[in-house]
Amino acid sequence: MQLPTDRELRALHRDHAPTRGAFESVFVHCELVCRIAEQFLPGLDVDGDLVRAGCLLHDIGVYRLYDDSGVLDSVGYIRHGVLGHELLHDLGFPDELARFCSRHTGVGLTRDDVRRQALPIPVDDYVPGTPEEELVLYADKFHSKRTPPVFVSGDAYSALVARWGADKVTTFGRLRQRYGDPDLESLSSQSGHSVI
Repeated sequence: MQLPTDRELRALHRDHAPTRGAFESVFVHCELVCRIAEQFLPGLDVDGDLVRAGCLLHDIGVYRLYDDSGVLDSVGYIRHGVLGHELLHDLGFPDELARFCSRHTGVGLTRDDVRRQALPIPVDDYVPGTPEEELVLYADKFHSKRTPPVFVSGDAYSALVARWGADKVTTFGRLRQRYGDPDLESLSSQSGHSVI
């Protein structure tokens, strides 16, 4: 599979971002998630270039949640992964790339999660199916696009995910055991985003 270049991925974001502010929020987040994921690559048997592309694409669907006036639909935010998958599919991207969008939400959404929570997405399993998808999902947990954007420590995310159930805390704990926690302090000092 021919992967898009960083320049092509940046252009894709620019083409779909409804405002400069949306671009800066989403693309900067994707770049920081990529830098987090890169910390885990040494010693892993994964395709680093595919992880990079997945990091830079995973939140492309967020742009479809902005209205004409540039306001983000935060209530429907859970749909951003599915919307990103659809967008990439419609643009002719291979499913191997589109899945990074639909399989990175939380620590993975199962059919049961979708039904039990009555989520406004098609009933399906949205969990990582490859080591690369898992790594992008995991790295994404350590940065938030909220205003102002912040890095999220492993302990802080574990507390956040508890609202979705003990099984989600356990899943995140297994990921932490597998990969460890990233160095957020250096990224914080470089980006100006604080760590919570």
